[in-house]
Amino acid sequence: MNPASGMETIQQKTIPHIRGVIFDMDGVLTDTIEFHYQSWEKLTLEMGIPFNREVNDALRGLSRRDSLMQILGDRYLPEAKIEEMLELKNRYYLDFIAEMTPAHLLPGVDDLLNELRSAGMKTAIASASQNVRAVIPRLGIADRIDVVTNVYKVKRSKPAPDVFLHAAEQLEVSPNQCLVVEDAEAGVEAALAAGMWALGLGPVERVGAAHIVLPSLQGVKWEDILGKLYAAI
Repeated sequence: MNPASGMETIQQKTIPHIRGVIFDMDGVLTDTIEFHYQSWEKLTLEMGIPFNREVNDALRGLSRRDSLMQILGDRYLPEAKIEEMLELKNRYYLDFIAEMTPAHLLPGVDDLLNELRSAGMKTAIASASQNVRAVIPRLGIADRIDVVTNVYKVKRSKPAPDVFLHAAEQLEVSPNQCLVVEDAEAGVEAALAAGMWALGLGPVERVGAAHIVLPSLQGVKWEDILGKLYAAI
């Protein structure tokens, strides 16, 4: 789908008509990446499997199972063992996030969510994390999020577009009227495959395929995002 089909012309300039903003969670709204790293590190150490931060960084945007498969590489394990490892990893992760508070929101997120609500934008979180619903109340943002979903609700994980299309459907907004905020290459790829606009957070080397790229949301206003999006067209 071509996002251009959802545009309108204002003052002889073609701009996207955004009605919904869909956020990834990890690395976008809050930095749970370190919690994931420590959880995987503890698990792989117990299992005698090599693991480091470079490997962990490559897991951005992937589901728990897909992450484990990437960590294992060509190592074979029976399904029962895989399930055991996935459960252990989740247990370790839940221990880490138990102490999360609104202070764990990344800079700029709280103000941007307030602006989006004032502007009448619909908002969603579409995460690769199965624990997204456990994290949202701890961050104190549940009142500004209309839809919460994850890749476990759909058939295919990122980089397939399924989770973003599902979020748009729940928001009752056309895909070409949605802006996705992502920090992972797989997430940006999924957003583009869904026919949505994409804002990539982080280095160009990782999220450069997005329509616009910012280092973070710190100090970023909604009008700034729209302005950059218009300029990128």
